[in-house]
Amino acid sequence: MRFEVDAGRATAQGRRASTWFAMNSLSMSARTMTDRETARLILRAVDTAQAQRIRDTAPLAEDRWAEGYPFEGDLAAIGGFLRATDQYGDQRPFGYYQITRQSDGAAVGGIGFVGPPDGGIVEIGYGLIPAARGHGYAGEALFALMAIAGEHGIAGFRADTTHDNIASQCTLAHAGFEQVAADDELLHYEARLVPRMA
Repeated sequence: MRFEVDAGRATAQGRRASTWFAMNSLSMSARTMTDRETARLILRAVDTAQAQRIRDTAPLAEDRWAEGYPFEGDLAAIGGFLRATDQYGDQRPFGYYQITRQSDGAAVGGIGFVGPPDGGIVEIGYGLIPAARGHGYAGEALFALMAIAGEHGIAGFRADTTHDNIASQCTLAHAGFEQVAADDELLHYEARLVPRMA
């Protein structure tokens, strides 16, 4: 399936300036209904039992975690995932995904949806352990997550990041997000998927 990201915005003259980013399957193939493989990563949909192990930092023998995983951001995201699961039931495909490197099978971070879709729009969040940053994994995982959402009828995305997180700002811009607002703590971004005509 192919999508384009419409990162359009109104210009000062009132015209719409659009930047189009082609988003194809990135050589992704489904491992299960909700797991996603990219060129270098596997996004694994987390279930409640696995989320509890991550929250408790209590891996089983089959859990392969890179040094430093889970980090503080993962623990916060997993807490939100577990609260949402208690409230709404199984979150898949709009839950939390563990980001795993294909090269060694180790979990290096997480990415997911912050709550269920609302009017065809989802909020997303992501993070990587420090040792996994700077390799393009966040952008690769973000494109994969957006593709999963697009396959389930989602066309709009929101995300935010702190003013000092330049790497995340660049990741969002590369994925077709545009800053739409700012406050004292956060920069707010949005993007839209548009089906690509063959």
